[in-house]
Amino acid sequence: MTILKEQRIILTGATGGIGAELSKQLLSHGCQLGLVGRSAEKLQKLSEQLLADSAAQQRDVCLICADIAAAEGRQQIVGDMKQHFDGHDMLINAAGIMDFTSFLDQSDERIEAVLKTNVIAPMQLCKQVLPYMIQQDKGHIVNIGSTFGTIGFAWFTSYSTSKFALRGFSQALRRELAETAVKISYIAPRAVKTSLNSSAVYEMGKAVKMNMDDADKVAAQIIQAIIKDKKEKYLGFPESLFVKINSIFPGIVDMATRSQNKIAKKFV
Repeated sequence: MTILKEQRIILTGATGGIGAELSKQLLSHGCQLGLVGRSAEKLQKLSEQLLADSAAQQRDVCLICADIAAAEGRQQIVGDMKQHFDGHDMLINAAGIMDFTSFLDQSDERIEAVLKTNVIAPMQLCKQVLPYMIQQDKGHIVNIGSTFGTIGFAWFTSYSTSKFALRGFSQALRRELAETAVKISYIAPRAVKTSLNSSAVYEMGKAVKMNMDDADKVAAQIIQAIIKDKKEKYLGFPESLFVKINSIFPGIVDMATRSQNKIAKKFV
């Protein structure tokens, strides 16, 4: 079991839907948070809300305006955590972007942006924080994935690809670090009601009766998975069951999703 109290946590994507809820709930557990985002204005607004709604003190929150896709941004994150909290114990990679589109209509630049934000930048940030974790003989990296990272969904091709890659990275790194005290977790929610989704996604979701969870409930489930030291956790039923079926009988899922894909196409 992981004790969260006084854990020094780097949280990327802090101003997003899941990130903001994680921030609020982690503070209630007594954590010390390095909130990472690219907008200083959004970070400041989030900080004011968090401190107004909780018993946390200003010293428990460090605002880090940085781009995790840039080397200097990743260096700044580690440096700011060192200066504010004298180090870090956990990294939660929650930043991400998504497109709902035909793969052929998606620009090369956007495909590259999705992969860079959702896979490459988290990998490089992990590489930045790992030396300190290994040195202090304690650490936990939590990569927030998606059901789309185990079941490839039509019209979300680049996003699914990025989450498949993040899952593979988490698994491989966990095995590489098996002889150390650093833990690696991959936690995959199903669809979540956040600003990551366009209006077209919501309309499509209604048409195909897609299950979508509130961000606060997802954040609570993520935290419980962290506390219980889950290596891999898929949130939501029956999607978690479909994950298992898809891993053994992908052809069945191909057939099961065919009619749904046709309906979804109308909203692309």
